[in-house]
Amino acid sequence: MSIKIETDKGWTEAVIDENCNYDKFYLAVVVLEKDFQVEFSNKLEDLDSLYWEFTYEGSKLMLHYNIYFGVSIFPKAFKLATSADNEMVTEIANLLFDKLNKN
Repeated sequence: MSIKIETDKGWTEAVIDENCNYDKFYLAVVVLEKDFQVEFSNKLEDLDSLYWEFTYEGSKLMLHYNIYFGVSIFPKAFKLATSADNEMVTEIANLLFDKLNKN
């Protein structure tokens, strides 16, 4: 299994796990907080999705969970994201994916 990188919407989205439950999302949260010193803010939650904002290396990103689409990371600015933001999505997603697969 590997990360799926999507760019067809006009920004980079890294899908870390397409088939998972809330536990995988919360494990990703713990890894990001512990291993990458990420602090989450603006936590939006509804019945089938979670959107948690965080900053990594100066880029504002979102950790997203959806019961149908799994866990992903994308830039908060969507189409207005800078190339650095889009590159950071791929970087942090790969680091997170590696850590999650070691646990």
